[in-house]
Amino acid sequence: MVKLRLKRHGRKQRVTYRIVAINAQSRREGEAIKEVGSYNPRKEQTQLDLPAINALLKEGAQPTGTVRDISKRVEVLEQVEINFQSKIKF
Repeated sequence: MVKLRLKRHGRKQRVTYRIVAINAQSRREGEAIKEVGSYNPRKEQTQLDLPAINALLKEGAQPTGTVRDISKRVEVLEQVEINFQSKIKF
């Protein structure tokens, strides 16, 4: 299964994250299938590749909770007519 999740990047106390599509069995720093965005929690900046994210979600990729919350801010999940609440267990 492919998941959209955060991949840690940067140095100590200056962390940023990349939003990547990765196999669910891989470790956090493992090889990503595709990089689809970035998130900087210090400056609250988010950059997303919306067409790539929509394509991955339509193919069945599942976002993690944190990525889902980040994408809700820019209403990515509302653009894809898929009900993720029934697929994701809390």
